Amino acid sequence: MEGGLNKYAKYALVLLLSICLILFTQEIKLLKNPHGTPISMMTIYGLIVLWLFSFIGILISGLMKKVPLKLIHDFPVLGWVSITSLVFCLISDSFIKMIQAVDFLSITTPILTFAGISVADRLIDLRKTSWKVAIVAIFVFSGMYIGSAILAQIGLHLS
Repeated sequence: MEGGLNKYAKYALVLLLSICLILFTQEIKLLKNPHGTPISMMTIYGLIVLWLFSFIGILISGLMKKVPLKLIHDFPVLGWVSITSLVFCLISDSFIKMIQAVDFLSITTPILTFAGISVADRLIDLRKTSWKVAIVAIFVFSGMYIGSAILAQIGLHLS
């Protein structure tokens, strides 16, 4: 049981680090754009609520690993966090008001940082793939860019 508590303590600390990074990012964004979302006590409450929802989702995921049903056993942590957030936000609008005080772009910056670190950890595997993947990636990125530009142009002409 000691190993399980230690694992959840590490998860709690990683989530706390993420919350601190979100707060730091929002402060830096305010330095560059003073008209952005201000940091208030509601922002701190929103970050605490986000931490709580994430941690409850991690706890539920850990408990569901013991369920013999494969569908529930393999359900991702992000799904449990989303369901937890949805249930609590349906119960009370105050959770929504607290989370709205946190700037959305400040949330995405640490997420993208962690994703980059995760991908950088697997660069050796990426190097083993064929060079043809790079060609496919170029065509996919180009197609998405051109498709987005065409849709934007159509939207501009219709409005």
